[in-house]
Amino acid sequence: MSEIQTSDTGGKKKKGGSKQKKISVFVDFTPMVDMNMLLITFFMLCTSLSKPQTMEINMPSNDKKITEQDKNTVKASQAITLVLTGGDSIFYYNGQPDYKDYNSLKLSSYTPGGLRSFLLKRNDDAVTKINDLKKKKLELKISQVDFTKEVSDLKNGKNTPVVIIKATDKATYKNLIDALDEMQICNIGKYVIDTISSADKFLLRNRATKGAYARSGAK
Repeated sequence: MSEIQTSDTGGKKKKGGSKQKKISVFVDFTPMVDMNMLLITFFMLCTSLSKPQTMEINMPSNDKKITEQDKNTVKASQAITLVLTGGDSIFYYNGQPDYKDYNSLKLSSYTPGGLRSFLLKRNDDAVTKINDLKKKKLELKISQVDFTKEVSDLKNGKNTPVVIIKATDKATYKNLIDALDEMQICNIGKYVIDTISSADKFLLRNRATKGAYARSGAK
């Protein structure tokens, strides 16, 4: 509640007028405290808390029925190995790398025109079909349950690529998250996080050494 108090200043009258009066305004904010507490309680009860976001990560299979020959066939025909080296650069190779040729290790980046463009081309068939399913879902021609099932089947299809993500000691947590984000954007359903091997480290050193040597123009 507000309250206006007036008091006589005790000064002399002005010519042709009355004495000046001093007006002081007092506002009582006590009821506002109760109102604020009610509002805070209301929002706490009615507002839904943010739910933690999860990301699906496929780890290597322990299925004993998969023979070594089957594993090698998958690696040779469908595997893409990403090597995270820190910074904005990322290396990759298809299938089994040629350790005698450093050019088998390709340099790319996390930009849309880099790794994403490459993965979308490799997964073009699944990406096209998933986009068609998204249109059907928007047009209410397919239910959410059927959409989720069909998308999962397409991502894990027989002819879709298998991505193996390996990180060096220089790679950051952000590099790994960026790589995993590309898996979701490019609809890659089969991907694993693996430890980098000594052969991969050799290939990186070989590329860095011979690549710098070639750029220098030396013979």
